[in-house]
Amino acid sequence: MVMFRKVKSFMVAFSEPEKVYCSGDKVAGRVLVEVAEVTRVSAVKVLACGVARVTWAKGPAQCRQEMEYLRFEDVLALEEQPMGEGTGLGGGPRDGSVILRPGNKYEYKFGFELPRGPLGTTFKGKYGSVDYWVKASLERPACPTQQVKKRFEVMDPVDVNTPELLSPVAAKKEKKVSCMFIPDGRVSVSAQIDRKGFCEGDEICINADFENTCSRIVVPKAAIVAKHTYLANGQTKVFSQKLSCVRGNHIISGTSESWRGKTIRVRKLKPSILGCNILRVEYFLQIYVSVPGSKKIILELPLVIGSRSGIGSRSSSMASQTSSEMSWVDLNLPDAPEAPPCYLDIVPEDHRLESPTTPLLDDPDGFDSPIFMYAPEFKFMPPPTYTEVSAAPARDGPG
Repeated sequence: MVMFRKVKSFMVAFSEPEKVYCSGDKVAGRVLVEVAEVTRVSAVKVLACGVARVTWAKGPAQCRQEMEYLRFEDVLALEEQPMGEGTGLGGGPRDGSVILRPGNKYEYKFGFELPRGPLGTTFKGKYGSVDYWVKASLERPACPTQQVKKRFEVMDPVDVNTPELLSPVAAKKEKKVSCMFIPDGRVSVSAQIDRKGFCEGDEICINADFENTCSRIVVPKAAIVAKHTYLANGQTKVFSQKLSCVRGNHIISGTSESWRGKTIRVRKLKPSILGCNILRVEYFLQIYVSVPGSKKIILELPLVIGSRSGIGSRSSSMASQTSSEMSWVDLNLPDAPEAPPCYLDIVPEDHRLESPTTPLLDDPDGFDSPIFMYAPEFKFMPPPTYTEVSAAPARDGPG
């Protein structure tokens, strides 16, 4: 709501304020006006726009590009407004203007249809955005035009249940590791996911194999990564962001590890934007291995985040989750009596000693840890000494 001298309130209100619109939908609403004193209005206009805009500074110059999805202009009929109390507004001045009086609320209805075909989903990023709004203008004789803007949200539906997005995606990669130009083995990774399209709340089921023949301890990880690509004036700007991450067990030299049904959840994300010429929003599942003293090995499996999830995607993720849970049920059926607890399980965390390999085992992303493995002499404090004491016979009290 905007307030000016003589105008008490001036605002745009949508008929469905919480709705997320799609191509072909009708957007309807009203322009609401209240005045603090008698005011002559010559016109009320609306302008609806949908624009993708990219901009960033490159030295003294600025890269800037725009793409228009929607443009609608209309002059609202003033004679169709409600009658004021005791005033015949329909019989106003002959120049088409009307007289607004304090104490009354005036409404001017508008409506338009969004273009059919692909529309950019509402988006706001580091170097660009896709924005939709309705701007109302109140024109008065001998006064500056007053304007107010109201945004609305648009989504371009992405159906993840197409054959292309339901197909498996796989990749593999190998890296030779060296130390001071001396070969030090290799690290390899291969991974596959059962489909490419996902929606909010879905679980991505990962099957992967890791092999480590170098002398270092490596750590396998997986992450959902968003990649924003901006294009303007022939230049390209890329912004990447890690959204969520899971990690596996450390893999020591000469061993391997397999992920079977390891999952990572898709949190609330904007759908992929792939049809815009100046702005793209893409997602990837990165399967990578952190190698101390060397660059990571990274696999990128493309993802498409959809706006709605049908039976295919939901049932697939639920089936993988159920399968994983059932496998644990099978493993938790002991055939023998339970063994006594392990000493490592009952010793408090505070009493465990630090090991020389702690920085290596807790290697975060980007942390340069020792290159080679070290075998610690001991990792935990020795258990306490136990002695057997025979029970002494009870003494008789004084007689």
